[in-house]
Amino acid sequence: PPTLVGPASLDAEHDMLTRRLDLARAYAREAGLNRITFSAAHATLGVVASGTSYAVVRRALADLGIGEADMEALGIRLIRLAMPFPLCDEDLVAMTGDLDQVLVVEDKVPFLEGHLKAALYGSADAPVVVGRRGENGRPLLTARGTLGAEDVAKALAQRIGQDRLPRTATARLASLAPPPAPRIALPTVSARTPYFCSGCPHNTSTRTADDTLVGAGIGCHAMIALDGAGRGHQIGLTQMGGEGAQWIGLAPFTDDRHFVQNLGDGTFHHSGSLAIRAAVAAGVTMTYKLLYNDAVAMTGGQRPEGRLDVPALTRWLALEGVRRVVVTTAAPADYRGVRLDPIATVRHRDDLPEAEKELAATDGVTVLIHDDRCAAEERRLRKRGQLPTPAEKVVINERVCEGCGDCGDVSTCLSVQPVDTTFGRKTRIHQASCNSDFSCLKGDCPSFLLVEPKKAKTKAKAKAKGERPRAIPQPPVALAAPTPAVAGDSTLLRMPGIGGTGVVTVSQMLQRAAHLDGRYAAGLEQTGLAQKGGPVVSDVRISATPVTGAVRASRATADVLIGFDLLGAAADANLRIARPGHTIAVVNSAIVPTAAMVTNRVVVPGSPDDALERIESATRPGDNLYLDAQSMAEALFGDHMPTNMLLVGAAFQRGCVPLTEDAIEGAIRLGAAVEKNLAAFRWGRAAALDPEAVRRALAAPERPVLEVTPEARTVAATAAGPGTLQDTVALRTADLIAYQDRAYAERYATEVERVAATARRRAGDEAGERIAVAYAEGLHKLMAYKDEYEVARLHLDTVERARVADEFGADADVSVLLHPPALRALGMKRKIRLRRTAPALFSLLRALRRLRGTRLDLFGYAEVRRQERALIEEYPRLVSDALARLTPGNAAAVEDLVRLVEAVRGYEDIKLARVEEFRATARAALDDLTATADAPAAVSV
Repeated sequence: PPTLVGPASLDAEHDMLTRRLDLARAYAREAGLNRITFSAAHATLGVVASGTSYAVVRRALADLGIGEADMEALGIRLIRLAMPFPLCDEDLVAMTGDLDQVLVVEDKVPFLEGHLKAALYGSADAPVVVGRRGENGRPLLTARGTLGAEDVAKALAQRIGQDRLPRTATARLASLAPPPAPRIALPTVSARTPYFCSGCPHNTSTRTADDTLVGAGIGCHAMIALDGAGRGHQIGLTQMGGEGAQWIGLAPFTDDRHFVQNLGDGTFHHSGSLAIRAAVAAGVTMTYKLLYNDAVAMTGGQRPEGRLDVPALTRWLALEGVRRVVVTTAAPADYRGVRLDPIATVRHRDDLPEAEKELAATDGVTVLIHDDRCAAEERRLRKRGQLPTPAEKVVINERVCEGCGDCGDVSTCLSVQPVDTTFGRKTRIHQASCNSDFSCLKGDCPSFLLVEPKKAKTKAKAKAKGERPRAIPQPPVALAAPTPAVAGDSTLLRMPGIGGTGVVTVSQMLQRAAHLDGRYAAGLEQTGLAQKGGPVVSDVRISATPVTGAVRASRATADVLIGFDLLGAAADANLRIARPGHTIAVVNSAIVPTAAMVTNRVVVPGSPDDALERIESATRPGDNLYLDAQSMAEALFGDHMPTNMLLVGAAFQRGCVPLTEDAIEGAIRLGAAVEKNLAAFRWGRAAALDPEAVRRALAAPERPVLEVTPEARTVAATAAGPGTLQDTVALRTADLIAYQDRAYAERYATEVERVAATARRRAGDEAGERIAVAYAEGLHKLMAYKDEYEVARLHLDTVERARVADEFGADADVSVLLHPPALRALGMKRKIRLRRTAPALFSLLRALRRLRGTRLDLFGYAEVRRQERALIEEYPRLVSDALARLTPGNAAAVEDLVRLVEAVRGYEDIKLARVEEFRATARAALDDLTATADAPAAVSV
C-alpha cells in the first residue's frame, strides 16, 4: 500500500480523493446515515440538517406545535445528514429533486447548502435552495453563534407561509416577537464573568504594569482578557504553541523593546516549548511568564504529560538558549539544596514585580517561572487529606476595617467580599470559599486577624478516632407531598448558577432521578470558563416521552427558573426564555459578589430588590419563591456548597419538579456527600412550606453592633426628634463618647441639629431628613477617624471579639497583624504579628486616647492625622455652602454631595489619596450646585 513518503504521497492523495472517498459514500448509503426521516405524501418543502442542527429543527417544530399530521398537511420533508462529508450527489438529488424548495439549517458557514446547490446545478425543475440567505439575498438564518430553535422556527414560518400555519404555530411566533418596551425601565444588574479562583496563583503572577505589552494564551490565565486592570496592554490571544509568535512578527516594526507572554505549564509541555524555541531562534527580546502550577486545571487537574520538574526545566531552558531564568515562589526555602541551572535564581513571589523588571532589562529571551500550586487542585487535595489544611483563618475586624478595598485590590480574591454594615461598607472574608492564600494580608490595613480555632484540632483528633461528626438537625416542619404547579407531560427547567458550585451536578442528579422515576430526561450545560466562578446555565427537560429535539431552551419556553445565582437569574439571556404568567421562579436571593464588585469596579447592590423586580416582570409573581439559600446552607453546614440542593428542595416542594421524593433522594444516594445533600434537600422543602419556621430555627442571636447608652440617647434627643435621624445620631453619639468623651459627642450632635434644621427649612421635612441623616453618618465618619488609639479600642471591642468567638470558638488563638507607621518610616516592609501582647498594648493605647489632638499626641503629627483633623473642620463648611444653595428641586443633588465623604476611606497613603479625590469631587459638585442656582429660570412661551 502507498505510504506518505516521497513520491508515494501523490499516489496516497489520489487514492484518498477517489477510491477511499467513494468507499465512504458507499458506506453511508448502505448504513442509511443520510436519509429522509419524514416525508409528506406530496412534499414541497424539504428541511435538511446535520448533527445538532437536526435536533434544533425538531425542537423548532415541537415549539411551533407542528406534529406529523401537520407536516403531512403542510408538505414537509425532513432530511437528516448524519455523515455530512463526503456526500453523494446522486443521493442528495434523489432526496430533494422533486421538491419546490429546500431549507438548509446549519451553523455559521453554508457548507451543506453549497454542496446541495452544486449537486442540483443543471437539473431540470431544481428546487430553490435557501439557508444562510433567502432567494432574494436577504439574511434568513443567522451566522452568529449557534442556531436556536426560535431562529429555525422563524425561518420555517417564512418558508411555509403565515397563512398556512396552524394556530399553535401562530401563537408561538407571536411569543418570539421582541416584547414591547416597558413603560418603566427595569433596573439593570451586574453581569457575572469568569474569574480566578480564590488563591489562584495566576491571579498574582499575571499582574504587571499597565504599559507592559502582554500576550494572552490558552489556559486559566486567559481570564486576564476579562479583567484587564493591572494586567498590561494585551496584544493577541494565540493558539497553543503559538505563544509569543505575534511578537516575533511585530518586533521589527515597533519601537517597543520588550514583550511579556503568559504561558501555562500544561501548554508548555503540550507545545509551548516550541514557541520558546522559536522566540530564541528569532532573536527577539521578551519574557515568558511560565505559570508552573503543576496541574492542567481547565481539564480536571491532571499532571501534564511529559512533565519536567522545575530544576530540569531550568536546564532545558538553558540548553535552548534562554538568557536568564527567575523562579518566584511562595516558599523559597523549599529550594535550599535544589540544584538549578546557573542561569536561574529563586525569589519570593512578593518580589515578582522587581524580578520582571530585571528580566525586561535583559536582551534576548528570558523566563520567569512562577512556581505555585493550582488553588483548585490544592483544595481538592486538602479535602482528600493528601495535603495539610492551614490551621489559621484570616478574619477582618469590621469595626477597624475602612472598606477601602485595598485588600481586594492587592489580592483580587473572590473570597474578599464587600458587605454593608451599620457603619457603612466593610470587607469580610468568606470563610467557606477561602483557600488560605493569605495574599489579602498585604492590604494596607490594621484590621486583619489570624485565628487558629481549637476545634480544628479537635475535629482532626475525632476523625482519627473514627468518631461521627455532629449530626445535622432535622427540619422544624413536617414535610408533606407537594402540589404540582406545572402542567403537561414535559417540563423544562432553566437553572442559572455560578461555576464551581455544583450546578452540573444538580442537573445530572435530576436526570438520574427522572430515570429512577421511569421518565425521560435530557440536559444541556453551557459552561466554558464557568468553572472559574463564571456563569453556568443548565437546561433540563423531564418528559413522559423520549426527548428528541434540542434540549436548549429558546425564547419564552421555560416552565421553571431555578436561580442558584440571583444575578444570573436576572440576566437578560435567562429572562428571555421565561414567559410572563407561565414561568415559575424559585431563586436564591443572596447576592454573591462578582469579580467587578470585589475589585471595586462595580458597587455591590444594597439589596436584591432590583434583580427580583426584573425576575418578577418575566415570570408568575404570585407563585414565585425567593429564599436566602446561601445563608441557610452556611448556618446549617458551615459551607455554601449545599446551597443548590437546598434550592432544589424548595423547587420540588413548590411543585416545580415533576419527580417523586423517592426518586430524587434515591438519585442523591448515588452521589457523594449523601447525608449532607439529603439534609439540604429536606431543609429546602421545609423552607418552601414554612419560611418563618425555618428562619426561626436557623436564626443566630443578634448582637447589636454597639450598645446605645442612656447618656447617648439623652444627647441624641437634643439633636433630633424620634425617628431615623435620632436613631442614627444616638448610635454614633454612643460611639463618639467611647471614642473620646461626652463633650466631643455633644459637639457632633449640635452640628447635626444645625444642619437638620436648615435642611428641613429649605427643602421640606422629608428631603431635609434624608440630608440630615447623610450628614450625621458623614460627620461621624470623619470625627471618629481611626488613629492608633481608636484601632486599639476597636480591637478590644466586645462585640467583635464575641463575633470571632461565635464563629471559631471562645478558646481560639487570635493574632493581630499591624504595620505601625513609625516602623514603616524606619523601613520595615512587613506587618508585625501580635498575639499574647496585643490585649495589654491595646488597653494601654485605649487609655491614652485622652491625649488625642493635644501636643502630647505623638501620633497626631503624622500627615494623615493632620488631614483627618482638617476634614472635621472642612466638611461642615462644605455642607453649609451646599445648604445655602438648597431648594426642594435640588435636594437630591445636595444629598449626593453630602454623601461624597463616604469615599474617604483607608489608612495612610490610601486615605491621603482619597482625601484629595474627595476635595476635588466636592468642589466640582458645589460648583454645579452654584451654576444651577444661578441659572435663569426657563420662561414658558
